Order: sequence, then structure tokens, then C-alpha cells
Amino acid sequence: MSKLTDVPKRILIGRALRSDKLGETLLPKRIALPVFASDPLSSVAYAPGEVLLVLSVAGVSAYHFSPWIAVAVVVLMFTVVASYRQNVHAYPSGGGDYEVANTNLGPKAGLTVASALLVDYVLTVAVSISSGVENLGSAIPFVVEHKTLCAIAMIVLLTVMNLRGVKESGKLFAIPTYIFVAGVFVMILWGAFRGLIMGDDMKAPTADFTIHAEQGGLAGFALIFLLLRAFSSGCAALTGVEAISNGVPAFRKPKSRNAATTLALMGGLAVTMFCGIIVLAMVTGVKMAEKPATDLLHNGQPVGSGYTQNPVISQVAAAVFGDGTAPFVILAAATALVLFLAANTAYNGFPLLGSILAQDRYLPRQLHTRGDRLAFSNGIVLLAGAAVILVYIYGADSTRLIQLYIVGVFVSFTLSQIGMVRHWNRHLAGENDPAKRRRMHRSRAINAFGATFTGLVLVVVLVTKFSHGAWVALLGMVIFYVTMTAIRKHYDRVADEIAATDSRDDEVARPSRVHSIVLVSKVHKPTLRALNYAKLMRSDTLEAVSVDVDPAETKALKEEWERRGIEVPLKVLASPYREITRPFIDYVKSLRKESPRDAVSVFIPEYVVGHWYEHLLHNQSALRLKGRLLFTPGVMVTSVPWQLDSSEAAKVRARKRAEWNAPGSVRRGPVAQPKKEKAATKK
Repeated sequence: MSKLTDVPKRILIGRALRSDKLGETLLPKRIALPVFASDPLSSVAYAPGEVLLVLSVAGVSAYHFSPWIAVAVVVLMFTVVASYRQNVHAYPSGGGDYEVANTNLGPKAGLTVASALLVDYVLTVAVSISSGVENLGSAIPFVVEHKTLCAIAMIVLLTVMNLRGVKESGKLFAIPTYIFVAGVFVMILWGAFRGLIMGDDMKAPTADFTIHAEQGGLAGFALIFLLLRAFSSGCAALTGVEAISNGVPAFRKPKSRNAATTLALMGGLAVTMFCGIIVLAMVTGVKMAEKPATDLLHNGQPVGSGYTQNPVISQVAAAVFGDGTAPFVILAAATALVLFLAANTAYNGFPLLGSILAQDRYLPRQLHTRGDRLAFSNGIVLLAGAAVILVYIYGADSTRLIQLYIVGVFVSFTLSQIGMVRHWNRHLAGENDPAKRRRMHRSRAINAFGATFTGLVLVVVLVTKFSHGAWVALLGMVIFYVTMTAIRKHYDRVADEIAATDSRDDEVARPSRVHSIVLVSKVHKPTLRALNYAKLMRSDTLEAVSVDVDPAETKALKEEWERRGIEVPLKVLASPYREITRPFIDYVKSLRKESPRDAVSVFIPEYVVGHWYEHLLHNQSALRLKGRLLFTPGVMVTSVPWQLDSSEAAKVRARKRAEWNAPGSVRRGPVAQPKKEKAATKK
């Protein structure tokens, strides 16, 4: 069985890596930027469009507010980046917002932040992949017609790439990310050159369209509410900023400084691209509508359901470069690809956070261990599964999915910054160095401003997006919180149950006597080995037990037993219904009932086979019996192996695979080198 699973596994994710190779997977800044910042960098492909979509409710006249909304998003971005630069210096262990909140505000606040981030990471994958499929669909009709299937296929592909390891996936992601960033900057500069110097009239494909305002002539509170909703949609550009603080351990040394530099670089690139696209969209006359089929008008008539509304960045590129030109095609391809890869931010943040939560016993411990490629494989698979479910439910519609977005990230932003304020207060209380106190005061002021600003934005997001789908994200946070709380209680209960509290525990755990039983079906070599092994254990009593499911075979067993003169007494259990497991379990329980302080040791002969199909032919009764005995208190089960000839083939295969280590070996850490090999190596 292992051969069938190992071969495709190696083809998909590569050879296993030893634990001592972990340092080789650490990232330089040039790779860390596309790995951890691809989400906020790529959000410029859909965040400007979301702003215009919301403003379109009041008609084209409301578009003149978009530059001011962009300015507000820029101020917020710089605030968050400055705040998180303090985080990565103060908490470089990779816990990020969760560690900050847990340490300074308590476990409940930490768990709230963790729940919010887990939900937001799942949504990052769903939104980025769905948006990428929509961008690609503007050029390839097949993708639009089957966008849910294509989105799921992309999630699977991205999952496989990440299972290969963070550094290897980072190299794959770096090229398209940098092509996208370069393409957007070229588009902004070329658009500015054509508009300001050459005086060209650049027109987007929808420049001559008009919008049917759903709520025309908005004023007062209604207009303010609309602007706040547009601002909250534009804040999608900030998602993924926190991933760098969670991923500090993945950076090369000096980790904190490299992470802070990457944060600053990411913030500068993201706001420049976001503002540039907003301005070009205004200049080229881009029109967007929440319901394009009915609200977008061409020559006074609705465009109809057959019209495909292309993203803002695609329309701006068509106006600046020309529709169908080489620069347009390159940017369109890079945009679609980088949106797919933007989900990589979550693929690095979610597993790291899951590992930390598992270490704190809030999630299953399997999420804490690294896989064969030194990536947190279980966390990657869990993230992919949750994202696939969301994409399927929402039909890979980014406009619907984005309404669920950014709630979680602003919950974590706010609580994290409040926690950082308390962090600096605590350190200021014990610091007397004037220079250090000045730095702490400056950092506290930055975090305090960040907490205030992000808290206000959180309120805006909740108020403006709650009825549009934000309640689903809140529900997801509650589910994560309750689940993790229950897991922690379970682990705590088990720890209390099995803890050794005093010296008398040794006496309680030690049985008065040991009654050994060897399960027998026939007199053959595996049975004789099990009997001889059981004798070596020097138990207080030893007997062989067989279950009578076939009278003829039972009679032959008794005769062979007597003929060989085996000294161990043989007991035969009746089985009117030809069952093996139940009569044996009942007998073991009867022994335990007669002597509760005694332990029962069961020895089960088993075949060791070399081919997967042989598992289906052997040991099935033994497996069922062991599964039942595990739930019987005071019973110990020992498997006594007998290697069949076919197991030699498995041994040869294992020896051939020794060069790359057995699957899972990295979880056990570096293997100690034998003394002879060490001496030879030194020579």
C-alpha cells in the first residue's frame, strides 16, 4: 500500500527533506515579498473596482468621490504598515496578532484574533482565486462558463505547489508577481505620459456607457453611508498585511529587520498601484455597476445578460495600451496569474498560525508537525478544503465573496494594536534608559493611532457590510472560536486525567498480577513464535485461547496440540454465531471482572506482508480484535510479527528509498549517525 501512495506523492510534492535542511528553506526578501505580500499587491486588481461598484449605486456623479476614498485607504495602509513594523520587532516568533493579543490581552482575546485570521485566510484563497478566474475569463470564454470548476482546479494546483515547500513555491511565484507589479507601474507611467505630455484622449471600453442609478441624488446620511461602504470595500487592499508578522520565522536573519523592510516595501508598492489605477480609471471613463445587465446602459439601452463586465484594471489597460496589444495581453495574463498566486499569502499564514494554535492545544496536534517537504502539510490541506467549500457554495463569484471579506482582518488589526499599546505600557514601567523610553513612547503612539483608526474602520465595515454577507464571516469566527475552545478543554481534561500527581501513582498503575493470553487459530510457526515469546514475559498465568467457529478445525487443533505436547493450556471458546471478536472480548472482560486489579496481556500472531493487496487477505480478524481491545481497561495488546517471504521485497524497496528517508521521518528530527560512520566521515 505504501508503494502505491508514495510514488504519486513523490511525483507531486518531491523528495522528503530532513529536519536539518529547514534552514535552507528560509526566504530572502526578494522571495519573501511575493510569498507573503502577493495578496495586498494583487488586490489592486479588484479593490478599485469594488469602490466604483459601490459608488455606481448613486450614478456616475458619485465617481468623483473615488480619489478621496483612495486617499483614506492610503492613510490607513501606511498606518497599518507602521503599526505592524512595531509588531515584527517586538514579537518575531511568528505568532503575529494571535501572540500579541494572547500575551497582552488574555487567552480569550487571542482566540478571537485567531478565529478572525483563520476565517480571513480561507476567504483570501476563495476571493483571490475567484477574481483570478474572472480576469482570465475575460479572455477565455470557457473559463467563465465553468468558473467554479476552474476555481477549484486552481486551488488544488496551488495546494500541490505549496506542499512542495515554501521556498520552492516562492521561487515559482516571484516571477509573475514581479511581472505584474512592473506591468502596473509601466501602465501608470505610460498613461501619465500619454495624458499629461502627449495630450492623448484615452477611453476605456465602457467610457461611452452610462449608469442607471439605483438611488439617484443621494445626500446627507444616505450619501455618507454609501461613501463609508465604498471605503470599506476599498479596504480589501489591506488584506494580507498581517501575514508578514505571522511569517517572520520564514525570513532569513536578521528576521525582524527583513520582515519590517518587506512590510514597508509592500505598503509603498500597494498604495502607489491602487491610487494610480483609481486615477486612470477616472481619466479613461471606466464604468462599473453592481448589476451590469440592467444598470449599465449603452445608447440608452441595458447591455443585457450576455455582457461580461471586465475588471477595472483590464479596462484601464485597454485604454492605455490598446485592446489586444502585446502589453495589454502580458498585463492581463500576469494579473490573472498573480491573483491565483495571491492566495499564497494565506497558504503561508494559515498553516503557521494553525501550528502555533496546535502547540497551544487549541487545534489538533497534527497541525503542529511539518510534512515531508518541511511545510505544514496538514494545515495547507485543511485551508484548501475550506476554500473549496466556499468557492462551491458561492459559485466562485468574487463580488459576493468579497462582502464576507476584511471583517476578520480588521478584528485582528484592532485587537493586535490594543495589545501592542499594553505591551509598551508594561515595558515602560520597568525601563529607565531615556533613549529606550523615547523609542517605546514613539512605538506606543504609532500603535495607539493604529488601534484607534482600525477600530473605527472595523465599525464601518460591520455597519456597512453586515447585511451584505459580513454576518457569514462573523458566524465562521464564532464556529472557529467554539471549536477551538472545545478542543482545548478536551486536551486539558485528558492531561488532568493521565497526569502523575504523586509517588503513589506508580502503585496504582502497577497491576497485582498479569494474566497472558495467546490467540490461536492453528498450530503453525506464527503461533509457536507467539507462545514462545509470551513465555519469556514470565506472566503469572499463561494460556492459549481459540474460538470455535468451525468444529472440524477446532477438533484438528486440539489433536495437534496434544500430539505436540505443548505445555501451555488450550482453552476453546464457544461461538454459536461463528464470531471471533465478541466471544474473545467477553472472555477477557470476564477475567477483568473476576480480578479487577489484574492486567490481561493479549498476544496476537500477525503476518508481515510485502504487497498492498496482501493486507486485504491477512490480519483482518486481528485488526478488528485489536480495535475492540483498545477500549477495554486493563488490557495490553502485543502483536507478534511473522515475516512472510513477500516482506523481503518490501525490505529491498525500503533500502532503495533510504537515500531520501521514509515518509514522515522529518517529523522525528535528525537521525543520530552511528559511531563508525561518524569516524569514517571525520577521516
